[in-house]
Amino acid sequence: MPRLVKLLSALFLSLPILAGAACEDPAKPIDEQGFVAINGIEQWVTIKGERCGNPVVLLVHGGPGNPLTPYARNVFGAWEKDFTLVHWDQRGSGMTYGRNRPAEDEALTMELLVADGIGVADYATRHLGKRKLLLWGSSWGSMLGIQIAHAKPALFDAYIGAVQVISYKENETAMYGKLLQLARAADDKDAIGKLEALGVPPWTNPRAFGIARRIDRKYEAKVTDPAPGWWWKPAPLYATPKYEADYEAGEDYSFLQFVGLQGDGMFSRYDSYRMGTRFALPVFFVMGQEDILSAPEVARRYFERIEAPHKRFVVVPRAGHDPNEPMMAAQLQVLREAAALLR
Repeated sequence: MPRLVKLLSALFLSLPILAGAACEDPAKPIDEQGFVAINGIEQWVTIKGERCGNPVVLLVHGGPGNPLTPYARNVFGAWEKDFTLVHWDQRGSGMTYGRNRPAEDEALTMELLVADGIGVADYATRHLGKRKLLLWGSSWGSMLGIQIAHAKPALFDAYIGAVQVISYKENETAMYGKLLQLARAADDKDAIGKLEALGVPPWTNPRAFGIARRIDRKYEAKVTDPAPGWWWKPAPLYATPKYEADYEAGEDYSFLQFVGLQGDGMFSRYDSYRMGTRFALPVFFVMGQEDILSAPEVARRYFERIEAPHKRFVVVPRAGHDPNEPMMAAQLQVLREAAALLR
């Protein structure tokens, strides 16, 4: 990826060296938030933990366009006892989108977002005085996260992929087949009609993924535990008309870049097998047993080919693609296992 190499070279030359600036006393808590210059624009980063000497986790959110920062304390608060959490609103999302509204014809690429993620990780190590971080990615964030880990393993102690997406072709084909099977078994004429109208992937209709995803959520809800409603109440900083407008606009922009006007967006070109299966760091996958969008069997086929210093595949009962309490508890346990490898 010659363009990525150029981006990274420019990135590392532009970042300030702030080694240990935020963590002079490892026993003290840390609670920071603000814009950081990453890869040519200011990107929103938050850093929170009860003890800044704890292992650091960089969290790569899903969507695309769905930052976790508004809900971080609700969903990840229990993690802050053992880990310092670095959340990042990706380019085209949330606070970062509000600060850097792209032009209508400005493309969002996987390559650029991977370079951004590496830049955030490098900033966090310097700012917190750490040599490496743990890297966590979920859903869309797993697509970015696994490429970040593969491209720059020296920055990370381990990679944790939650509901890991493997490839457009495999995941979409498996999702479509499973949904059609479930709809026919339930004699769900509405879902059957919509799915048959879409046809087997690949899709050229930019609305196709959203149509299938709504059916997916309906069927996953029948066999999974719901997340607590209070998880999705935003923190006061984000409960403003401006942020809500920026979040919605960023979500629309990023999702269109994801699917493409002719089904030719970022997702259509995504395939982990092209990246390879050899990793220079430990790799963990945490999958929902009832996940239809990123089916465990699809992830396992790729995982079994992975060569890594350490690897583990975890399947969580009563969990699907969207986060719930069993899934978050399992991920925390895996993070603790990954951190234990460092001792």
